[in-house]
Amino acid sequence: MSRTEAPPLPEPLRVPVADSHTHLDMQDGTVEESLARAAAVNVTTVVQVGCDVKGSHWAAETAAAHPSVHASVALHPNEAPRIVHGDPEGSSRQGAREPGGRAALDEALAEIDALAALGHVRAVGETGLDHFRTGPEGMTAQEESFRAHIEIAKRHGKALVIHDRDAHADVLRILADAGAPERTVFHCYSGDAEMARICAAAGYFMSFAGNVTFKNAQPLRDALSVAPAELVLVETDAPFLTPVPYRGRPNAPYLIPVTLRAMAEVRGVDEDTMAAAVYDNTARAFDF
Repeated sequence: MSRTEAPPLPEPLRVPVADSHTHLDMQDGTVEESLARAAAVNVTTVVQVGCDVKGSHWAAETAAAHPSVHASVALHPNEAPRIVHGDPEGSSRQGAREPGGRAALDEALAEIDALAALGHVRAVGETGLDHFRTGPEGMTAQEESFRAHIEIAKRHGKALVIHDRDAHADVLRILADAGAPERTVFHCYSGDAEMARICAAAGYFMSFAGNVTFKNAQPLRDALSVAPAELVLVETDAPFLTPVPYRGRPNAPYLIPVTLRAMAEVRGVDEDTMAAAVYDNTARAFDF
């Protein structure tokens, strides 16, 4: 089986569920095709997440055109340093860029702020910190951008979608210091059970992706097992993090049932119960 070949459609869920975090603009095929495949397995709602100004505009436009799509808009944590310091290697989809300084970051944040005011934009994110791809020279821009996104989310009454990679303590510190929005979602939750208890105490939603099925992901499964049922979401982060047994092949919203069934097994509940809880939680988190 080719590593680039799309996995087959899984058995449909009996209860509708939502994909709380996907990137349709990075997947093969049209939006309509993606949504039709998802609907065929009872994934009836998706949250399309922007990672830069262009992608956030696309997310907002796509949500406006499709009732089953809700938008989240932001500058990804790795995007802020690229705007400020430039990106001579062209490491993002935008290609090589010259340094723009703080003025360019402020301009980009102003566009995100304007998009966040739209009714079909349900969240601000993904924002946060990424200590894996951004070195010390980019940390200041990353943190300034994160704090600005927190304020944008609170100003417009939108959910905040967190990207946290190798930065758990700093993300939690900034959320506590700045004051987290009423609805905060840890996308692709990557902490352990102890962190899950901290998030639960703060009322943060925890969204689990296909990596919860990976062989070496026992700490994630431990976190899932202790997370309160009312704070658990499911996502694809497609086209990334495809669940076992399709790891390494392209991910898409229609594969949510694979991850959800694995999550139900970890939590010791049936898949209908898991799907119903996740859908309700996602609707509360994103106010749809």
